[in-house]
Amino acid sequence: MRFGIREVVFVMVLLAMPLSAWWLIFRPQNREIMQARSEIEHKERMLEKLAAATQKSADLARANDEIAKGIGLVEGRLPSGKEVEIVLDQIAQLARASKLNIPSVKSLKPVAAARYMEQPLEITVHGDFDQFYGFMLRLEQMERVTRVPQMKLERSTKREDDGVMSATFTLSIYFQPDGPAAATASASGDAR
Repeated sequence: MRFGIREVVFVMVLLAMPLSAWWLIFRPQNREIMQARSEIEHKERMLEKLAAATQKSADLARANDEIAKGIGLVEGRLPSGKEVEIVLDQIAQLARASKLNIPSVKSLKPVAAARYMEQPLEITVHGDFDQFYGFMLRLEQMERVTRVPQMKLERSTKREDDGVMSATFTLSIYFQPDGPAAATASASGDAR
């Protein structure tokens, strides 16, 4: 077989067809396929992140429900502005039951504490220390939310009064204001 110009041109055309097909068709398609795979991987990663966030969202919703229940329980223990005097009567009954003398109760100005109000009361108590300790334990077990931020204890200086003391402490009672205007009005009315 003899190779002439025609055959050489024919062989070159035969070799040029696959090369041009690779260069003009397969190479751009491979680039598009690689780009599509990259986008698919990116979207899969985003879907995984979204699934994790959705799971966290469900967990957060559950946690929010639990927190709301806890807040409801605490709010149930908060008296309204009108019930602060009832709490004060309960404290006086506890003191009488503990055989303590309460010579003075001074109502201080109510203080805003987040969504609630805090009514500080300055109370002076005289009596036996053991009875006072029992009074404080019963005060701690009350249903209402209270705190004692400040306390001053003094022992009696008389020799015959062994165990007798005097205590001056601030008892803060938390309460729910009846409304914006009512909270201001009850605050000034309670501070007698």
